[in-house]
Amino acid sequence: MNGKTVLVTGASSGIGRATAQGLAELRAQVILVCRDRRKGEETIAGIARTVPGASLDLVIADFASLDDVRRAADDVLSRFRDLHVLINNAATIPGARTLSRDGIEMQFAVNHLAPFLLTNLLLSRLKACAPARIVFVSSDMHFGAKLDFDDLQSERSYAAMRVYGKTKLANVLVTNELARRLEGTGVTVNALHPGVVATGIANNLAFPLNRLAKVAGLFWLSPRDGARTPIYLASSQEVSGVSGKYFEKCRERAPSPASHDVETARRLWRVSAAMSGLETVDAAACAP
Repeated sequence: MNGKTVLVTGASSGIGRATAQGLAELRAQVILVCRDRRKGEETIAGIARTVPGASLDLVIADFASLDDVRRAADDVLSRFRDLHVLINNAATIPGARTLSRDGIEMQFAVNHLAPFLLTNLLLSRLKACAPARIVFVSSDMHFGAKLDFDDLQSERSYAAMRVYGKTKLANVLVTNELARRLEGTGVTVNALHPGVVATGIANNLAFPLNRLAKVAGLFWLSPRDGARTPIYLASSQEVSGVSGKYFEKCRERAPSPASHDVETARRLWRVSAAMSGLETVDAAACAP
């Protein structure tokens, strides 16, 4: 990965931090997108101690704000000439239904709309640096999930893990639709299940799920293990040119049947573009 520039969101902890460190070990220049500046700086310092000579940069963005996502994209485009890999990893699971700064249900905002918008805002740079790659960290929680376009923000009922599964299905649907739109550009996009990883993301769940998650976490994968597939999709020549696929344990596998619904993917794209203001930012990015 020497000479390659990689951006990792949600990079201050868990899978994101482990992915950033793993790519730094491969000598990539790594841009860490973090919500909290102090944690981001501590993460960079920690990786630098482990990987002497690592090329690490920090971008601050709270994915609960679409304006923050836009500022982050502008920051990346102004500060970095190249971008070869984008890894959309940031996610959240609030135990109770909460709203983002834009008044959008938090999981839908952070887990889906934010990476959707960021990806589209950085597409021009990725295309200019092709061959380039986009990676969505999804989850097997998307199996069994179904999108209800009449209740995308879970106003009728909210169950944290069920809503999480819907946002992870949205990740795979966007992966498939984006792969179609990017054919012939030299930019590939794939999604993955990192495994069941002890990241702390379930700490916000309500009792007793939070207690159960802590106990189960004793048997879950480490963040380092969870980072193997993101690192593989970002760096391996084995997946050069591969696009629109779903991976687990560094191997391609079939995603859920619902993720193959082309019309649902196209509808989600249109709705997401409107909700994120993408149509007013870059109409060309919304074109087939």
